[in-house]
Amino acid sequence: MDLFDAPRTQELSAPPRIGAPVLDLVIPVYDEEAGLERAVRAARTFLDTQFPYPARLTIADNASTDATLPIARRLADELHGVRVVHLDAKGRGRALHTAWLGSDAAVLAYMDVDLSTDLGALLPLVAPLVSGHSHLAIGTRLSRTSRVVRGPRRELISRAYNLVLRGALAARFSDAQCGFKAIRADAARELLPLVADTGWFFDTELLVLAERANLRIHEVPVDWVDDPDSRVDVVATAKADLRGVVRVGRDLAAGRIPLADLRAHLPLVGDARPVTPVEPGNVLLRQLVRFALVGVASTLAYVVLYALLAGPMGAQVANVVALLLTAVANTAANRRLTFGVRGAGGVLRHHGQGLAVFGLAWALTASSLAVLHATTAPPRALELAVLVAANLLATVLRFLLLRSWVFRPAPTPVTPSEGTLR
Repeated sequence: MDLFDAPRTQELSAPPRIGAPVLDLVIPVYDEEAGLERAVRAARTFLDTQFPYPARLTIADNASTDATLPIARRLADELHGVRVVHLDAKGRGRALHTAWLGSDAAVLAYMDVDLSTDLGALLPLVAPLVSGHSHLAIGTRLSRTSRVVRGPRRELISRAYNLVLRGALAARFSDAQCGFKAIRADAARELLPLVADTGWFFDTELLVLAERANLRIHEVPVDWVDDPDSRVDVVATAKADLRGVVRVGRDLAAGRIPLADLRAHLPLVGDARPVTPVEPGNVLLRQLVRFALVGVASTLAYVVLYALLAGPMGAQVANVVALLLTAVANTAANRRLTFGVRGAGGVLRHHGQGLAVFGLAWALTASSLAVLHATTAPPRALELAVLVAANLLATVLRFLLLRSWVFRPAPTPVTPSEGTLR
């Protein structure tokens, strides 16, 4: 019997059919003639000597303009278990989409050609999918037990991006962009047609949709070393990713992505729990509207307080006092109205964290005032205009921090049958 004709809750420990691999490990490449052969030979050797399941290695060339494709074809001719997929258009997401949907393996994965991630994490990545424990698995560089070597700029960008995902899309996975992920083939067939991005945002969109469909995502700490020769345009990629966040958030809020029945098609081994219906994607929109209303009220209160206090106290002291008073009221209002937290439980912690967020707002507004007074003797109206602009920026950051940190829902308790693979 073909594996995918069998009950969906059985283990995936056998190949889909005779001759088909359990794992298809894809390396997406674009103009990688310099490092391709080293990566392919190292990965193939690892799969042959240290990986316990039958595995294929797929080179997914997406419109390379150098000698990448001839090298890939030569390696496929020389090495067993290596194939080449060629696309005429660029895009890592496009390459993975094509290679994964064209594979007959039970589990699909990918890694970056620079071998930044230690291959020793491949079995822990794949095992929960082979056993039927999880639907997807990702390597994370942000776990306490991960060992990561990279510059402070990339570290800051990575953590800021994941903070944005937590605030804007309520993401709970820790690392969206680590180039080391795997997915069950049945989950890929359900999810990939819903993923619109063909570039670097592909990973994030896939994970967000999987999470919204109540699929289980397994995380594996990895050892990761930054490639100093990486040619990824960080600024352009960040802009594209932010546009992707806005698009996916808008589509989820409008209910345009059909996720409600997806988890029902993909139960887990031994998972007899009822499927929790996916809530319509209007939660974020509702929170944004309520947060905006609270923010408008807080800003008006701040302006009034500052105007009353600036004369007798001076600009900086009046700024601190007005911010402090409105921050306490803002946290209380958002706690109840925006994020629906009731009762006294956690109220001191929430206000303490709210004050930490207030510290960020104070730093932005105080630095704005300092720069303004260092360059001119501004009239009160200009002071207020600069402070309102600074507060608007602080408001965006405040919403992200309140949603992803201060009022983040507690994780659902994990039963012994749901625990991580041991």
